[in-house]
Amino acid sequence: MKRVSILGSTGSIGTNTLDVLGRHPDRYEVFALSAMNRVDELLAQVLRWKPRLAVMPDEAKAHELRARLKEAGSRTEVLGGAQALCDIASHPGVDVVMAAIVGAAGLAPALAAARAGKRLLLANKEAIVLGGAFFMHAVEEGGATLLPIDSEHSAIFQCLPEDRTQWARRIDHIVLTASGGPFRTRDPRTLSDVTPEQAVAHPNWVMGRKISVDSATMMNKALEVIEARWLFDLKPDQIRVLIHPQSIVHSMVVCRDQSVLAQLGTPDMRVPIAYGLSFPERITSGASRLDLLAGKDLSFEEADEHRFPGLFLSWQALRGAEGSAAILNAANEETVAAFLDRGLRFDRIAQINRQCLEELQATHDEVASVDGLLSLDARTRRHAQGLIVRATR
Repeated sequence: MKRVSILGSTGSIGTNTLDVLGRHPDRYEVFALSAMNRVDELLAQVLRWKPRLAVMPDEAKAHELRARLKEAGSRTEVLGGAQALCDIASHPGVDVVMAAIVGAAGLAPALAAARAGKRLLLANKEAIVLGGAFFMHAVEEGGATLLPIDSEHSAIFQCLPEDRTQWARRIDHIVLTASGGPFRTRDPRTLSDVTPEQAVAHPNWVMGRKISVDSATMMNKALEVIEARWLFDLKPDQIRVLIHPQSIVHSMVVCRDQSVLAQLGTPDMRVPIAYGLSFPERITSGASRLDLLAGKDLSFEEADEHRFPGLFLSWQALRGAEGSAAILNAANEETVAAFLDRGLRFDRIAQINRQCLEELQATHDEVASVDGLLSLDARTRRHAQGLIVRATR
């Protein structure tokens, strides 16, 4: 019986993880759940799954959850504060950690799980984008098993041998696929009028608001390019992106002999979640079977830099000074938040992200520790906020 902590259990990845766990009660036990703000949702999950621990970083919300659980007769212990996330990620009683907290807030608990040698299911791409070499060193030093949960990186992982020492000799390059989001065919000159409601209406996937906007700008794919560089130890020019509107081919590995290995499936996050939980085995996920006779054509397109300028910032960041990816990630979190609050035009997201990347540079101390990376993150956010204010005048 494997005990699982879910960091970010009320989001789409968290709820899908619980769905998969519920299909295998003989294999998995929910040890801990956490949420940032959703007290009602976390309350319902705790009453349903009866974990030993529940965490809310906001002390006031933790107090509210504690009182409501006590009233309901629950025995789950509620912890508050950011450190509590690290505690449930590194707890001796935990075997598997699903890292699904959105944004830079997920870095510290993901690092805690890595250093504690856990099976770390990484759905929080920002942790590795922000941490880079520092994060991968923690994985190696802690003896953790790092398994990607993004559908694209899981696809690449599934196409590679279990022996990681063979990867460099096997790979010529990889191809990450992208749906193109809701604006794939829209005239780029009209993107200034895009509303948050339009941007979060993804044609294939059901995701949170922030990641849905990232998909619409293709910044999500930019972050995935950076993530792939570290997960698979690749050079920037070994990573390519193709638009694949059907989201059936989740990504491909082009081998040195020019064989192309691809992983296909319906667009359902429970597939990579189930694979991460059970690797190297495979368990039922609840996803529907891919019907190759259903008549859906598979098509591929070049990614257009004019339509998706944010995507190409990934290679600029990878070729830049250390810490550039962290700057890009922090800037993007601020610009997306401003757009969702209707304080920034959609087409300004990539513009301000590029400005931050070009105007800021990390110091040596900022890339040498968690505190340093978080300091760089905060400095970039302040800079981005200033640019956002000026852009809206």
